Amino acid sequence: MSYVYYRATMPSIRCFIFFFLQIQWVLSIQLQSFEIPLHGDGDCALILEGPGRSSSFDYSFNLLRGSTSNYDGSSTCITYQAVNAAYLDARKRIRIAPPDDAEKKNEYVASIGELVFDISMNLAKTYGLSYEEIEKGLPLIDTSKTLISEVCPAFLSNVECRAGKYRRLDGLCTNIEHPTWGASHTPFTRLLGPVYADGIQAPRIGISGRQLPLARVVSRTMHPDEGYHDHAGTVMIIAWGQFMDHDYTLQGTPLDPKNKNDPEECCGRPQHLKHPYCNEIYVPKDDFFYKLFKVNCIDFVRTFPAPRPGCRLGSKVPFNTLTAVLDGNTVYGVTEYHNNKLRTFNGGLLRMHPAFEHFGLKDLLPLKLEYPDEGCTRPNSSMYCFEAGEVRVNEQLVLTCMHTLMAREHNRLARGLAEVNPHWDDETLFQEARRINIAFIQHITYNEFLPILLGKDVMEKFGLLLQKEGYWNGYDPNVNPGVIDAFASAAFRFGHSLLPTAVERWSKAHKFIASKRLSDLIRRPHDLFRAGIFDEYVMGLMNQVAQAMDDSITQEVTNHLFKKVGGRFGMDLVSFNMQRGREFGIPGYMEYRKFCGLPWSDRFEDLFGAMPNDTVRKYSSIFEHPADVDLWSGGVSEKPLPGSMLGPTFACIIATQFSYSRRGDRFWYELPNQPSSFTPEQLQEIRKVKLARIICDNTDLIDTIQLYPMVLPDHEINPRVPCKSGIIPSLDLAKWAEFPREHAFPLNDILGK
Repeated sequence: MSYVYYRATMPSIRCFIFFFLQIQWVLSIQLQSFEIPLHGDGDCALILEGPGRSSSFDYSFNLLRGSTSNYDGSSTCITYQAVNAAYLDARKRIRIAPPDDAEKKNEYVASIGELVFDISMNLAKTYGLSYEEIEKGLPLIDTSKTLISEVCPAFLSNVECRAGKYRRLDGLCTNIEHPTWGASHTPFTRLLGPVYADGIQAPRIGISGRQLPLARVVSRTMHPDEGYHDHAGTVMIIAWGQFMDHDYTLQGTPLDPKNKNDPEECCGRPQHLKHPYCNEIYVPKDDFFYKLFKVNCIDFVRTFPAPRPGCRLGSKVPFNTLTAVLDGNTVYGVTEYHNNKLRTFNGGLLRMHPAFEHFGLKDLLPLKLEYPDEGCTRPNSSMYCFEAGEVRVNEQLVLTCMHTLMAREHNRLARGLAEVNPHWDDETLFQEARRINIAFIQHITYNEFLPILLGKDVMEKFGLLLQKEGYWNGYDPNVNPGVIDAFASAAFRFGHSLLPTAVERWSKAHKFIASKRLSDLIRRPHDLFRAGIFDEYVMGLMNQVAQAMDDSITQEVTNHLFKKVGGRFGMDLVSFNMQRGREFGIPGYMEYRKFCGLPWSDRFEDLFGAMPNDTVRKYSSIFEHPADVDLWSGGVSEKPLPGSMLGPTFACIIATQFSYSRRGDRFWYELPNQPSSFTPEQLQEIRKVKLARIICDNTDLIDTIQLYPMVLPDHEINPRVPCKSGIIPSLDLAKWAEFPREHAFPLNDILGK
């Protein structure tokens, strides 16, 4: 990136002319009635070491004040006035979305992010800032002393937290000392600094300075559909993993105002008509699949820049629209506006759709009537998808099933709590059921999902093993639970390798019934409107073998993703993974190997042993250097660790994230001495809970199930047992019973006075 700036040594005539124009510019700002604070305007917001790189504005402003002491050539002073000037310039182009529209928080946060990033770009170009100065210098500027403070959202600048029993929906105050840690609409965190091509926002390129191979070339070369299967894990691993992923992360991107999906305004349009965030995925002419349909481009848009806490400056960093802790936002949403749409406000219950009430079967999720095409491919205008706490509930039918189970579990808990505490009002019942349901999600994730995914050795190394009894006192207020960018854009997308070509339905007798292509169930959960089908799909999740964890990816998502009704082709999920990682500025696979304690290599041959030899040879055929290999691609290609489904790099990143999520969450279910803490008796009840119990309690026909549904049944280590046998323990809600206040004994009677 070439930076252009004026030096204070310009010829005298040019200096005079520019100085005159600069005075006119200052006067014009005053005439526009902008109120520029006088205190500290000429003071240094940031001093940069090295040769002077002052902007002409700073030089003229200080000359007018009779001071040029900061421009002696040994250092550079970026003044608060220069930041204000960049702010005013950005406001001419960027409109701030209204902050009072609860439905459009993404747009509001994005507009602030764009404004602050524009200011950062302005300063980086004006002063010719280096990578280090952008990453470590600009964030040091106290923007509260600038005009940026006028628009900085309150939740990023001044949050007052009080300890309470129930966590906020938006994740604020998860950490009292650092209120924005773990909150929604805050930046992803980074394990490694970004490697933008221009140092501030351009997608990653190769270390030689040349472009990386096209994302589609990496997809078709490195990740063909070989159809291997794992012989222990079931598709339930994928279902729970995606449910977890959608509890953690959803990047903010521009959306079409009509249907709220990614805009289709990139391919096939002239440059001036494209969406400004377009970052198309180009398809080579010789592509074995897309050439059949004359497709040479796939629509793709970049993420919005995030406003950092305090609206600090710096390079582009995307923001997470979800909370960064496991808090069931898949069930409850992250805003009051959305949560209110999901509730009945009666008996603590969530809204449901009683589609099969006349059959005596359990309810489905409520219908998505507002923006019905958002994340939904409808065959006709009378057919609807489902509404839930997370917008991608309909992304595939398997995921819809998990949302339905946990929403039903909330209502089961609310009804049970109402029986043991008939004096509780709607709000108490809702919050207590939510609190218990979140604890279930946390417990199942760390007790059933992660041990299969990571293995015992990795779990132990990263402190992820749960307590068997008593409290766990591991909360650390210095740990930021924020979602790591490499986790969101690469590592936790490991499940794409496990996706099956077809999704199976099984009977209650554990017999195969039928299957349906995965691409026909993506954004089309309408099969669930057939009575009894829900249970058959859940039975299928527990009995169908997942594909192996390797570099083989089904064509259902590499050629047919989001295929339209009647269409013969769709999009490529693997290309999306590559393109997203590059536009995030995620360093390559080799950098993360080094971060995780594995050896760096400048030769492809050194990767023999870390991944199959054929895979290494294919990498060398399309990449110039091992350091250019994309993190997602390299991560899924690694040979798994002993006892783990993952290779060492992905295991390291994912275990790090889950460690942060546990140690950095003040509401974690195992903690003592918090307003949110469960009693010792309640905690022991929660420890009894298994995913198998939730399936038994929230389906209609299933009466036998293996103890651990994410693993195939085995008569010795994972036997099938009857739901009603007592082998799968149930939660005793009597441990949550309390006397109503009016029936409580007076304190004097208790003390004998």
